Amino acid sequence: MKEYWTALASLMGAFAFLQGVLHAVFPAELRAAVARLLGRLTRAFSPYCYFDVTEMDGMSTNEIYDAVQLYLSSTAAPASGARLSLSRPLNASSFTFGLAASDRVLDTFAGAAVTWEHVVAPRQGQGFSWRPLPEEKRRFTLRIRRGDRDKLLPAYLDHIIAAAADIRRRNQDRLLYTNARGGAMDARGLPWDPVPFKHPSTFDTLAMDPARKAAIMADLRDFADGSAFYERTGRAWKRGYLLYGPPGTGKSSMIAAMANFLGYDVYDLELTEVSSNAELRKLLMKTTSKSIIVIEDIDCSVDLTNRAKPNPAPKPRPSIDGTIDQDGGAGAARSITLSGLLNFTDGLWSCCGAERIFVFTTNHIEKLDPALLRSGRMDMHIFMSFCSFPALRILLKNYLGFQSDEELDRLCDKDDGAVVLRGLEEWMDAAEITPADVSEVLIKNRRSGKAEAMRELLDVLKVRAENRRRASVGGAAAAPGNEAGGGDTEEEEEKRALESPKEGKEQAGIDSCGDGQDEEAEAEAKKQL
Repeated sequence: MKEYWTALASLMGAFAFLQGVLHAVFPAELRAAVARLLGRLTRAFSPYCYFDVTEMDGMSTNEIYDAVQLYLSSTAAPASGARLSLSRPLNASSFTFGLAASDRVLDTFAGAAVTWEHVVAPRQGQGFSWRPLPEEKRRFTLRIRRGDRDKLLPAYLDHIIAAAADIRRRNQDRLLYTNARGGAMDARGLPWDPVPFKHPSTFDTLAMDPARKAAIMADLRDFADGSAFYERTGRAWKRGYLLYGPPGTGKSSMIAAMANFLGYDVYDLELTEVSSNAELRKLLMKTTSKSIIVIEDIDCSVDLTNRAKPNPAPKPRPSIDGTIDQDGGAGAARSITLSGLLNFTDGLWSCCGAERIFVFTTNHIEKLDPALLRSGRMDMHIFMSFCSFPALRILLKNYLGFQSDEELDRLCDKDDGAVVLRGLEEWMDAAEITPADVSEVLIKNRRSGKAEAMRELLDVLKVRAENRRRASVGGAAAAPGNEAGGGDTEEEEEKRALESPKEGKEQAGIDSCGDGQDEEAEAEAKKQL
């Protein structure tokens, strides 16, 4: 054993002496050239080719590095048993895993095997820099076979970037944007103010007939998966939805359910804060893909019903670049027109981004211009009607704690429960009650028990149905009197009451003017005498 260690020490000493002689005889430039030559010879006869993806691209971050890190940690690394590092990014709702240093991961794409290696090395001392660099140099090294190069590149990298974007969107909290600052940009050059979007509405809790909800969900799913279809047909990857119906029927809840179903951000566009068509286009350009652009109560935002009527001059407000326009002479040119809104939804500028949904809501669809409702702008019209009996069953499960339809049916198998459920089904259509009103009744009585809350709701439906019947009978009886000029509706009486002070002032002005004319005539007569 002693002779073994003695021989090993002699061999190491000889190797150190030979290394010293080589360093003394051959300069560093020659040694580097020989090392590069040996590396080229090795790669020339190797069946593999290598690609490096560095963390820093000059002074900026390499986006491909972040995409590869997220893709490998979420898809390939857990399956291969690699060592992972745990992290949670800002505004994220879940944890993400990163590939540890000097670890190797195997992956497959299109039937070809690839190898990723995460290389981490200390950075050499850097000089003065306005932006300090990380202390370590990180990179991913991709190894593939030479015969698979044309099959994998660039399709494999495109697959990684798309998968990483999808993972990032699923892990990150959704945001709700608004242009409430009048279009002025913030410090980052963005005209939108974001807040976290925490609306809990989903299609499971939405009070609507299940068949209609299934049709809407299928349409949304086809849109999200229709990249190849829209590209093949030459259409812009966008879609428009019009939600119309009485107030309280769940239009805003429908928008939130769509955003939660697709995982899209929401842009709430306030048209009254936009001063011109050009500013409207710039706001559209600052929206991101995979988003829902919402204009609520479009019939009340701006006047879009009369094309011939000139738009009034807008008030001075900050423009998109932060300056304030005080020019009152260009009022008609600096206001939103129907043409500008149509170009916003279906013009050339609407194709600047992909996978975007436009949603308009209104309580009076008859007030909207037909050009705004045609296919290509509003592709799907969704009528948000009064609460129906299938929608009522969903509300009963949401607010009274029924776990399933079977539990609701078991409660109603009793004599009293069966009578109440049949009464709800019978009086629901006659009452014409909105889901918001039903929810309010259930919230007030949820502590009284499930059966008592349902009986209270039945009483409310009966009262509303009776009031509607009396109102319809009273309206029919008052119709002949109105035609004869003997009676006015309450709405007309309120209008006359509001207009009476104005009419009194105008009449007073006329009388005072008449008195002045009489005095002038009398003075003229005296002068002639």
